[in-house]
Amino acid sequence: MKSFFIFINLASLLAFIPAQAMDEPIAVGANAPILKSMDENGNSVHLGDLYGKGLVLVYFYPKADTPGCTKQACSLRDAYTTLSDLGVTVVGVSMDTAQDQLAFKEKYNLPFTLLADKSGEVVKAFGVPVRMRGENGFASRQAFLIEDGKVVWRDLKASTEEQAKDVLAVLASR
Repeated sequence: MKSFFIFINLASLLAFIPAQAMDEPIAVGANAPILKSMDENGNSVHLGDLYGKGLVLVYFYPKADTPGCTKQACSLRDAYTTLSDLGVTVVGVSMDTAQDQLAFKEKYNLPFTLLADKSGEVVKAFGVPVRMRGENGFASRQAFLIEDGKVVWRDLKASTEEQAKDVLAVLASR
């Protein structure tokens, strides 16, 4: 009976281990992934096209309209004008549906694109770990700054409240 209890506890713990524990997030200096995804309106977005327009911040968050993800998105929203003036295009990514992303965007007046990466293709391309809870995947909170198609900065423990401040600090140090 005791060994069965241990097995149940291990099984419960395994549900929270990253599904991509063997994958590494893309490194600074590496080519940024070029692929298409769907935005909050169901439109196709080609990341390669965005990379040709200047700096691109691709940030990942677990779930739309949750407390930490809202703080992270609102941090970037509140600094959006400054980021735009510095030539930064902001793109948020989670494994939510387009409808969830649109509701999130509208509720908090987010002025940037949100990718609905339900299949996890963008998450996987960037090497972002995914935490599984039952059948649902949740991307880890990470951010990547891309210039001329190359990753120039990455934040593997992206802050909820300080995401914009962290990006602006990197831009100021260049």
